[in-house]
Amino acid sequence: MDGRLRDGPEGLEVVVGGDARQRFYDSGGYGRPLDGNEVALAPVEAAHLLFRGDLDAVRDGDDRLDLRALLGLTGGLSAFVVHRDLRDRGFYCSPARAGWTPGDAHEGCDVVVYPRGEGPGDGMVAYRLRVVGERDALSVADLVADPTALAVVDEEGEPTYFNCELEGPGGETDRTALEFPTGATADLLADRAVAWDPPAALYERAFFGQRLAGRNADGGPLQLSLVEAAHLASEGAIALEAGAVDERGHAVEGERFGRRLRVYRAMRAAGAVPKSGFKFGADFRAYDSFRSVDEMGHSERLVRVVSRSARLQPRELSLDVRLAGGVRKRMVFAVTDPDSVEWLAARRLTP
Repeated sequence: MDGRLRDGPEGLEVVVGGDARQRFYDSGGYGRPLDGNEVALAPVEAAHLLFRGDLDAVRDGDDRLDLRALLGLTGGLSAFVVHRDLRDRGFYCSPARAGWTPGDAHEGCDVVVYPRGEGPGDGMVAYRLRVVGERDALSVADLVADPTALAVVDEEGEPTYFNCELEGPGGETDRTALEFPTGATADLLADRAVAWDPPAALYERAFFGQRLAGRNADGGPLQLSLVEAAHLASEGAIALEAGAVDERGHAVEGERFGRRLRVYRAMRAAGAVPKSGFKFGADFRAYDSFRSVDEMGHSERLVRVVSRSARLQPRELSLDVRLAGGVRKRMVFAVTDPDSVEWLAARRLTP
């Protein structure tokens, strides 16, 4: 059985006649039905059918294209790899084209994947995937605007899947823990601050800072990160000028300090408790439920601060998500611009 290459309303397509509707669309979810029993296949679908031996060739005028020639003409190797992998996993999937997928599911993605046992005619969608290579930088703004899943194809042709979704911070910190006296004596020292005689609640119930004498100490001075100190200074909890702390923070880490502080304040306002994420290669680790240091469990999230205008390398995404999963945490990207913070959670997806 041969197909015929032509220009269609959504770009190149391969038209197959005979019993193609029953053979490919009805039984396998391939293509878009045409009049009679004809089916229009996207090039990636035709390539997969050539690969399986269900199509013999694709005719382009007088030329008869095999798999090698078709992929050479369309350049769709990554799309083919993802399509083949999903089909091998037992999923029906369609290229993201109007008429190939239910409703507007095709918008903003490259591949539409259906639930097991379902096809394009059933109206159900399991995943919407963007296909990228491991060296294709990802626009953070685009990920936030339309957080679809990603199929990242590495240089050996192996796809890895990630799910991205908007997910704001949440927490259940006891708000009365923040009702402590104001004006605790503090100094700026290098890249942090020290509160010399802080109220016990500052550390024990609100988890600001770390004991200067070590985490097992019963009391004494607290070392505060600059973002903690800036937040507390603005609240009047420590006797430091907020402007002086901000100035020190910008001197230490540039404009990134302002973005990290904005994220820190947003998490505190939502009831989460953010702490340094350095040990995990992140900006913060975050506790969603915190009662006291004595009752403290494990943090639930790792938070990395990125600018909305940034571009994220798939390798960075893979590293962050893999590390977070390895320590049983959720990976969240705090996406900042001058006026807001948006939250993009990412995790490995196993279709």
